[in-house]
Amino acid sequence: MRVVRGRGEDPTADGKVTARLLDEVGDSGEPAVRVWAPHRIVAFGRRDANEAGYETAASAAGERGFEPVTRSVGGRAVAYDGETTLAFARITPVEDIRGGLDARYEALTVDVQRALRRLGVPAERGEPSDSFCPGQHSLQRDGKLVGIAQRVRTDAAITSGVCIVRNHGELADVLSAVYGALDAPFDPDSLGSIGRADGTSDPETVRATIEAELVGEAEPTVEQLD
Repeated sequence: MRVVRGRGEDPTADGKVTARLLDEVGDSGEPAVRVWAPHRIVAFGRRDANEAGYETAASAAGERGFEPVTRSVGGRAVAYDGETTLAFARITPVEDIRGGLDARYEALTVDVQRALRRLGVPAERGEPSDSFCPGQHSLQRDGKLVGIAQRVRTDAAITSGVCIVRNHGELADVLSAVYGALDAPFDPDSLGSIGRADGTSDPETVRATIEAELVGEAEPTVEQLD
């Protein structure tokens, strides 16, 4: 299994890293894992970009030092602080696009939940009301810690998500402004973090722990981005 560490030099380059991995897994059939801290951004979904308040929301993010970017999948806005908000992804080959969706969600949820327990956070499935990027596949403990999504192509699938390690107060502030501009519900107190739940909140320790669980028993081949 390929394990890619680090990030691209800017948000655009970083997004291309994951896109390239998806293509390469589709071609080679070898799965890949990536766990990293994206740049300081607010990532808007396609639905956000089509809302009347999008320009105001993007400006609110920029005013707080978060570069607004759009992603190709759906879902609501997610904020990354550049250091203590982690993204994770497991990319796997697909033989039949009609099957495997639920199994991939379940496998990743179990692995991330196990990682959080190793970090001292007994997270539970589900999320509080009016959470950021609401969805069916979330983990919570004193607020929403993790959200998980999936994109499937004919040759490969990427099951990925976000984990809030620390700094939930600043993230809640920017998301309050963004969601307010989009006229979307968001309760700042719904945003949790590993630190808020009194877990081990060193970002590198969290990154390595999640990576280890996503790799599992596979033999990793590590690639470090420059």
